[in-house]
Amino acid sequence: MAERRFLLVDSEVLPDVFLKVLEAKQLLASGTVSNISLAARQAGISRSAFYKYKDYVFDAESGRETITVIATLLDKTGALQGLLSGISAAGASIVTITQSRPENGTAQVEVTVRTGMMQMTVEEMLLRLARQPFVVDVHRGA
Repeated sequence: MAERRFLLVDSEVLPDVFLKVLEAKQLLASGTVSNISLAARQAGISRSAFYKYKDYVFDAESGRETITVIATLLDKTGALQGLLSGISAAGASIVTITQSRPENGTAQVEVTVRTGMMQMTVEEMLLRLARQPFVVDVHRGA
């Protein structure tokens, strides 16, 4: 994975879409709205604009980036618990968990986490999660 580079840029010079993505993310995080469609509509952007920028725009003042971890787990007792324990051990704060119904011996899990208090990089956390015995695949959501 290529190393990410972050810049601090005064919001005055940015296109409005970036601030609107932040607004939509805050609406979701606060529970003011229940889904992305409502958040995007209320913020005045399209869902596609939200999805395009949601993993790349975050508020530097809050210091909390929210990312999605997508994992394919073997349908074995303790698999989900192991994944969540690994995320917590990295210092990430779990926001939401969505798991599909197991099919063909595996299940897809999507975990939204806040990374502001992590003691390691996101890439290092993903590598550690991928080494767990019941994890078939793990990557950062797009």
